[in-house]
Amino acid sequence: MSRFLEHDEADDPILSLVNLIDLFLVVIGILLIVIVRNPLNPFSKENVVVIENPGQADQRMLIKQGEELRRYEAGDEIGEGEGVKAGITYRLSDGRLIYVPEGS
Repeated sequence: MSRFLEHDEADDPILSLVNLIDLFLVVIGILLIVIVRNPLNPFSKENVVVIENPGQADQRMLIKQGEELRRYEAGDEIGEGEGVKAGITYRLSDGRLIYVPEGS
């Protein structure tokens, strides 16, 4: 009978299970923090533009507007698509851009 009363707590399998549950709770907490801090988070209502590999041949752009997520990839040709010149953009010394539309 005394053998059961004197067993070591380190050999208890329930304590190992409790430690595993604690570990999983910490991992889940870290993952939730990562999801909330991600700019493309599905629960965020912000409009976000993410540019991957800027200036490279494999440049990609992700645009999130509300719940809609669109992805654009750079093509092999410069100036793809159709359209007409709509105006001129100037960069000021402080970095701001000013767009001046052309008269019709």
